[in-house]
Amino acid sequence: MSFSGPSIGSGGRTVRRAFEFGRTYVVKPKGKHQATIVWLHGLGDNGSSWSQLLETLPLPNIKWICPTSPAQPLTLFGGFPTTAWFDVSDLSEDAHQDVEGMDASAAHVLGLLSTEPPNIKLGVGGFSMGAATALYSASCFSHGKFGNGDTYSTHLDAVVGLSGWLPCAKDLSKKVEGEEAANRASSLPVLLCHGKADDVVRFRYGEKSAEKLSTTGFKNLTFKSYESLGHYTIPEEMDEVCSWLSSKLELEGGKV
Repeated sequence: MSFSGPSIGSGGRTVRRAFEFGRTYVVKPKGKHQATIVWLHGLGDNGSSWSQLLETLPLPNIKWICPTSPAQPLTLFGGFPTTAWFDVSDLSEDAHQDVEGMDASAAHVLGLLSTEPPNIKLGVGGFSMGAATALYSASCFSHGKFGNGDTYSTHLDAVVGLSGWLPCAKDLSKKVEGEEAANRASSLPVLLCHGKADDVVRFRYGEKSAEKLSTTGFKNLTFKSYESLGHYTIPEEMDEVCSWLSSKLELEGGKV
């Protein structure tokens, strides 16, 4: 699947970046289908590795959809191409934010969720840059619009971010202005987990992201820190994800 978005080139010309998404991997529910979650991989990864891990979790009522991001030049790597949900130069609030790339990835997630049955609860989660994209999707859901102004048309019931950060943090307060947006933000369950020994996405970025979301009106937010965890996952963290999803999505039987 591809997505094209406009950008302004030299001389005011409109240039379109084409986003060619890779293969999508699906883990079917082993029990009664109650929820579908799109799970987004980290930088340089693909959907396959996460689908294999998610398949082992004791969550039989969840269908997992694991897409693969486009391969694109990354400013952080000096323009070297890699699988990435959007371009990034650094993680500071003042860094350039690739809204076009984030919109394309959030729209891809929306497309994957849009064909699910109407009685199924929907969520988005991810690791590292995938977590950042999940949080951007959460901000679009609350705002009711993508960054380009297009309507965000799907309801979200849960958002999970592991070892990630919040993109476009400076603009978040504007996105939750108004009663409808504030209500969507305050009722959306969000789980953020981060290791204090993370040497890729530093713990302070995860902590600041949680603080920003909380102070901006995301009241149903849980932030878990892990003392010796680096930029990877551990069973203890995934147990927390399972318990939290079972509770927030009211899954039958909980963990098995």
